[in-house]
Amino acid sequence: MTADDGTESTLWKIHGERLIDDTRRLRLSIASVELPDGVRFEQYVLRMPKAAMMVVLDDKQEHVLMMWRHRFIIDRWVWELPGGYVDPDEDPAVTAAREVEEETGWRPRNVKPLVSLQPSVGTTDAENLLFVSYGADYIGEAADINEAERIDWVPLDSIRERIDTGQIIGAASLVGLLHVLAFQAG
Repeated sequence: MTADDGTESTLWKIHGERLIDDTRRLRLSIASVELPDGVRFEQYVLRMPKAAMMVVLDDKQEHVLMMWRHRFIIDRWVWELPGGYVDPDEDPAVTAAREVEEETGWRPRNVKPLVSLQPSVGTTDAENLLFVSYGADYIGEAADINEAERIDWVPLDSIRERIDTGQIIGAASLVGLLHVLAFQAG
């Protein structure tokens, strides 16, 4: 919404930001912000590197390659798409393909952009770039044994039930899978 003077009437003012922690995988700070009504407060801000994930469909586009893994932070077993952080100066599409190979032992045949998302825009800048591949070739056991309890080609027609039962909860996995289910076309 734009005010009569041409400014954006709901734009928050940032009076400063102080660094709390800065590592290779995150930058945590506290921002001093002011709302349009004049209320001022401090807001935690988390900035993370870009991540790239991939929806890998089988040749018939009936199954998706997924990983069954334990997430200690929430203490739950969940199905997820393969993916990881984008290395500095690395093309995100290359990251997505590399992560599929390392985590699953499958090589995507093609890599196409799917969608970009920010999973928690109120406090976090953590862009997730999703890609899709139609087909993959098995190249051997997964190189990274720490990633998943098992790798499986999950039937696409079971995705809704897996979401409903809490087996798929990660934002990037949900967005990628729902995008493919809603707009699937090879």
